[in-house]
Amino acid sequence: MPRFLALYTMRHEDFDAFRALPKSEQDAIDDAGVPAWADWEARNAAAIVDRGGMVGKTKRITRDGIADAINPICGYLVVEAETSEAAARLFADHPHILIFPGDGVDIMPFVT
Repeated sequence: MPRFLALYTMRHEDFDAFRALPKSEQDAIDDAGVPAWADWEARNAAAIVDRGGMVGKTKRITRDGIADAINPICGYLVVEAETSEAAARLFADHPHILIFPGDGVDIMPFVT
């Protein structure tokens, strides 16, 4: 079955706005989002090949050397699905975009 890389994305300004909320509001979002995320993973367990994880700040390596870089990627997951569309549909109700301040999930097929 084809495999797809799912990249969780979040705009930096949305993350900053979340972190600017009072701790009690951040905790309330986490209290709703973490169990919803676990439920999403349980419902889609058959499709999940690698649970991946959240990622931090980026270093970019080019011919010119190593430097700090900024991108919207904040995590990843690997799933199996028949098509890119089917893989994308898995994320339509994901807490990353419905509860947390994530702005999207990008789906890319692994190519051979």
